[in-house]
Amino acid sequence: MLRHCLRGATFALALAAIPCAFAQTVGSEPPNVGEAAHAARIYHDSGRYAHDLDTVLSQADAWITQRAPNVRKPAVVLDIDETSISNWPEIQADDFGYVPNGPCEHLPNGPCGWLAWEATLRAAAIPGTLTLVRNAQAHGVAVFFVTARHESERSVTENNLRAAGYANWSGLVLRPEGQHTPGAGSYKSGARAAIEAQGYAIVANIGDQPSDLAGGHAERGFLLPNPFYRVP
Repeated sequence: MLRHCLRGATFALALAAIPCAFAQTVGSEPPNVGEAAHAARIYHDSGRYAHDLDTVLSQADAWITQRAPNVRKPAVVLDIDETSISNWPEIQADDFGYVPNGPCEHLPNGPCGWLAWEATLRAAAIPGTLTLVRNAQAHGVAVFFVTARHESERSVTENNLRAAGYANWSGLVLRPEGQHTPGAGSYKSGARAAIEAQGYAIVANIGDQPSDLAGGHAERGFLLPNPFYRVP
C-alpha cells in the first residue's frame, strides 16, 4: 500500500496520500500477537518480572505480618500456577499456548502437554511466595491453596507443591470435575466463603489473575503480574 502511495506525480501523490493515511488510522486493530509474545519473553528474561513479583509479594508479606496478630484464626489464600509455582518452561515451550494433552519430552522445545508437564513435578516455587508462606505459618497463619486445576489433578498437585518446598498447608481446594462448573471467579470466591464458614479470617488473597481476586471474601487482595495467559 505504501509503495502505491509513493508512485506518480506530485499531484497524484497528494491525492493518493489522503486515502492511504486514512486507511492506516481507521479501525482498532489489536496488538500483534507475535510482538506481544516477544515482549512477554523480554519482560520475563530481563528480570523485571521477578522484580515485580517481589514488589507485590513483599507488600503482601508485610500486611500479613501486621494484620495476623489482630484477628482470630487468620488465613491466607493463594492461587497455585504463576502464584505459588512457576510453569515457565512449559509456557515458553508452547509459545504461550495451551496444549492440554500429549508428551512433554523435549524441553526447552515444545510441544509440551500440560498434563505431562504436571507429572514431571518440575514447576519450581516462586521464591517470594515460598518465603511469604513460611513467614505466615511462623506467625500462626493458616495457608489455603485455591486453584483452577481439577480434582483429578490433586495428587500430582500436592506432590509438586511438596517438591517445590511447600508444607503443612491447611487446605487445597481444586475445581470440581464436570461440564457445568462455575467460572474461575465465582468458583474461587465460593471456596473462600467456605473457608470463612470454618471460622477463618482471610487476611490476604493472592493470585496472578483478576478472577483469583474477584468476589470478595478477603480483607485484602494482591494481584501478581502475569502477561503470559488469562484465566477468565
